[in-house]
Amino acid sequence: MAPYRQTADLPQLIPVFPLDGALLLPGGELPLQIFEPRYLNMIDDVMAGDRVIGMIQTRQGGDRERPKLADVGCVGRITSYNETSDGRYLITLTGVCRFEAGEELDLRLPYRQLRARYTRFGGDLGQDEDLEAPAPARARFARALKRYLNLRQLDIDWESAQEAPLEALVNSLCMGLPFEPAEKQAFLETPDLAGRFEILTTLLEIDAGDPDDEPPRLQ
Repeated sequence: MAPYRQTADLPQLIPVFPLDGALLLPGGELPLQIFEPRYLNMIDDVMAGDRVIGMIQTRQGGDRERPKLADVGCVGRITSYNETSDGRYLITLTGVCRFEAGEELDLRLPYRQLRARYTRFGGDLGQDEDLEAPAPARARFARALKRYLNLRQLDIDWESAQEAPLEALVNSLCMGLPFEPAEKQAFLETPDLAGRFEILTTLLEIDAGDPDDEPPRLQ
């Protein structure tokens, strides 16, 4: 992984991959399958350079080919790359730092590029953030998660989940569970991990509904 110690080490002009529903958080890993020609072109270019891409969602406005971009995204570095026999790229992006979307440049390339402003999220480059949650908050979170997973017939490795640091579990759930794009954006824009933990717990409780309606739990 490239040693990004401060925001000045990050590229200021970045290519962006607009993809609604896909969330990349600092330190998280996002697997992607690339097949559209303009993004194959983008991967070719970044692999020859700093291997950095900005993941970002869209918002209302613009047109289908060029929708308006969300205000905040997350820059990631390609840490795994494979090419399939039919010309697709299978990559993994590792999240580095969130950014505010600045000026978009018209460089006559098939993909979009913009100036990234990292100042607001400089703390993303510090040491890994620990999540100190009191026991009642952890119990509330665990209950909500179990109801949510059971009602949707989803399964996770509970033994591994219980052993994982809470901060890693929260980020992986925010990225991996099928929340709405606006909810994913809320996770991204929340200033710190404690806020993300609270939003995640609340959304799990809302989506899980009334616990009296819960089917038998997975063991």
